[in-house]
Amino acid sequence: MPYFKDAAELQQILGMLYDRVKIDPQIAPRICEGKIVIQFRYEDPQGLVTINAAHPPTQPGAYCDVHWGQTDLKPDVEMSMKADIAHQFWHGKINLMAALTRRQIIAKGPIPKILKLLPAVEPVYTLYPKLLSDMGRRDLALQ
Repeated sequence: MPYFKDAAELQQILGMLYDRVKIDPQIAPRICEGKIVIQFRYEDPQGLVTINAAHPPTQPGAYCDVHWGQTDLKPDVEMSMKADIAHQFWHGKINLMAALTRRQIIAKGPIPKILKLLPAVEPVYTLYPKLLSDMGRRDLALQ
Protein backbone atom coordinates (compact mmCIF):
# COMPACT_ATOMS: atom_id res chain seq x y z
CA MET A 1 0.00 0.00 0.00
CA PRO A 2 1.46 3.41 -0.93
CA TYR A 3 2.38 5.84 1.82
CA PHE A 4 0.53 8.77 0.19
CA LYS A 5 -3.13 8.31 -0.76
CA ASP A 6 -3.05 10.91 -3.56
CA ALA A 7 -1.15 13.81 -5.10
CA ALA A 8 -2.75 16.33 -2.74
CA GLU A 9 -1.51 14.44 0.32
CA LEU A 10 1.96 14.08 -1.21
CA GLN A 11 2.14 17.83 -1.80
CA GLN A 12 0.73 18.61 1.65
CA ILE A 13 3.26 16.45 3.49
CA LEU A 14 6.38 17.01 1.40
CA GLY A 15 5.36 20.64 0.91
CA MET A 16 5.36 21.17 4.65
CA LEU A 17 8.73 19.44 4.89
CA TYR A 18 10.29 21.59 2.16
CA ASP A 19 8.73 24.72 3.68
CA ARG A 20 10.43 23.95 6.99
CA VAL A 21 13.74 23.10 5.37
CA LYS A 22 13.88 26.30 3.30
CA ILE A 23 13.75 28.46 6.45
CA ASP A 24 15.90 26.27 8.69
CA PRO A 25 19.13 28.18 9.48
CA GLN A 26 21.07 24.94 10.04
CA ILE A 27 19.99 23.16 6.84
CA ALA A 28 18.99 25.63 4.12
CA PRO A 29 22.20 27.71 3.92
CA ARG A 30 24.21 24.53 3.41
CA ILE A 31 21.89 23.48 0.59
CA CYS A 32 22.19 26.91 -0.99
CA GLU A 33 25.99 26.64 -1.03
CA GLY A 34 25.51 24.22 -3.92
CA LYS A 35 23.94 26.97 -6.08
CA ILE A 36 21.69 24.40 -7.73
CA VAL A 37 18.15 24.05 -9.06
CA ILE A 38 16.85 20.55 -8.26
CA GLN A 39 13.63 19.15 -9.62
CA PHE A 40 11.97 16.12 -8.06
CA ARG A 41 9.52 14.17 -10.20
CA TYR A 42 7.36 11.84 -8.15
CA GLU A 43 5.03 9.13 -9.35
CA ASP A 44 2.45 6.94 -7.57
CA PRO A 45 1.12 9.54 -6.79
CA GLN A 46 2.45 12.17 -9.12
CA GLY A 47 4.07 15.36 -7.98
CA LEU A 48 6.57 17.85 -9.32
CA VAL A 49 8.61 20.13 -7.10
CA THR A 50 11.54 22.37 -7.97
CA ILE A 51 13.90 23.72 -5.35
CA ASN A 52 15.69 26.86 -6.44
CA ALA A 53 18.84 27.13 -4.36
CA ALA A 54 20.74 28.89 -7.15
CA HIS A 55 19.04 32.29 -6.99
CA PRO A 56 18.09 34.64 -4.15
CA PRO A 57 14.78 33.63 -2.53
CA THR A 58 11.61 35.61 -3.12
CA GLN A 59 10.08 34.83 0.29
CA PRO A 60 11.31 36.80 3.31
CA GLY A 61 12.97 34.54 5.86
CA ALA A 62 13.64 31.77 3.33
CA TYR A 63 17.03 30.73 2.01
CA CYS A 64 15.64 29.22 -1.20
CA ASP A 65 12.37 28.93 -3.12
CA VAL A 66 10.23 25.84 -3.57
CA HIS A 67 7.85 25.60 -6.54
CA TRP A 68 5.18 22.92 -6.91
CA GLY A 69 4.01 22.09 -10.41
CA GLN A 70 5.37 23.34 -13.70
CA THR A 71 7.87 26.17 -13.64
CA ASP A 72 10.04 28.02 -16.14
CA LEU A 73 13.13 27.24 -14.05
CA LYS A 74 15.63 24.98 -15.81
CA PRO A 75 16.80 22.36 -13.33
CA ASP A 76 20.48 21.52 -13.04
CA VAL A 77 19.49 18.08 -11.77
CA GLU A 78 16.26 16.10 -12.19
CA MET A 79 15.51 13.29 -9.77
CA SER A 80 12.68 10.91 -10.68
CA MET A 81 11.31 8.33 -8.24
CA LYS A 82 8.20 6.80 -6.77
CA ALA A 83 6.78 8.87 -3.94
CA ASP A 84 7.32 5.90 -1.60
CA ILE A 85 11.06 6.05 -2.31
CA ALA A 86 11.07 9.77 -1.40
CA HIS A 87 9.25 8.97 1.86
CA GLN A 88 11.81 6.31 2.73
CA PHE A 89 14.70 8.58 1.71
CA TRP A 90 13.55 11.37 4.04
CA HIS A 91 13.36 8.79 6.82
CA GLY A 92 17.04 8.06 6.14
CA LYS A 93 16.25 4.49 5.04
CA ILE A 94 17.40 4.84 1.42
CA ASN A 95 21.05 5.16 0.50
CA LEU A 96 21.21 7.53 -2.46
CA MET A 97 24.06 5.77 -4.24
CA ALA A 98 22.38 2.38 -3.86
CA ALA A 99 19.05 3.81 -5.07
CA LEU A 100 20.75 5.33 -8.11
CA THR A 101 22.47 2.03 -8.87
CA ARG A 102 19.21 0.09 -8.50
CA ARG A 103 17.41 2.71 -10.59
CA GLN A 104 14.95 3.38 -7.75
CA ILE A 105 15.97 6.99 -8.30
CA ILE A 106 16.76 8.18 -11.81
CA ALA A 107 19.00 11.24 -11.92
CA LYS A 108 19.67 13.50 -14.88
CA GLY A 109 22.43 16.04 -14.56
CA PRO A 110 25.67 16.28 -12.61
CA ILE A 111 25.38 13.63 -9.89
CA PRO A 112 28.40 15.01 -7.94
CA LYS A 113 26.38 18.18 -7.24
CA ILE A 114 23.67 16.12 -5.58
CA LEU A 115 26.13 13.99 -3.65
CA LYS A 116 27.70 17.15 -2.18
CA LEU A 117 24.28 18.03 -0.71
CA LEU A 118 23.91 14.79 1.24
CA PRO A 119 25.66 16.04 4.40
CA ALA A 120 23.47 19.16 4.30
CA VAL A 121 20.21 17.18 4.23
CA GLU A 122 21.11 14.61 6.89
CA PRO A 123 19.30 16.64 9.62
CA VAL A 124 16.10 16.24 7.57
CA TYR A 125 16.13 12.52 8.45
CA THR A 126 15.24 13.55 12.00
CA LEU A 127 13.01 16.47 11.01
CA TYR A 128 10.75 14.44 8.69
CA PRO A 129 9.42 11.87 11.22
CA LYS A 130 8.94 14.66 13.77
CA LEU A 131 6.98 16.70 11.22
CA LEU A 132 4.79 13.69 10.45
CA SER A 133 4.10 13.16 14.16
CA ASP A 134 3.29 16.87 14.59
CA MET A 135 0.82 16.56 11.69
CA GLY A 136 -0.90 13.68 13.45
CA ARG A 137 0.50 11.17 10.95
CA ARG A 138 2.22 8.79 13.33
CA ASP A 139 1.31 6.03 10.87
CA LEU A 140 3.81 7.56 8.41
CA ALA A 141 6.26 8.76 11.07
CA LEU A 142 6.98 5.20 12.12
CA GLN A 143 7.45 3.75 8.62
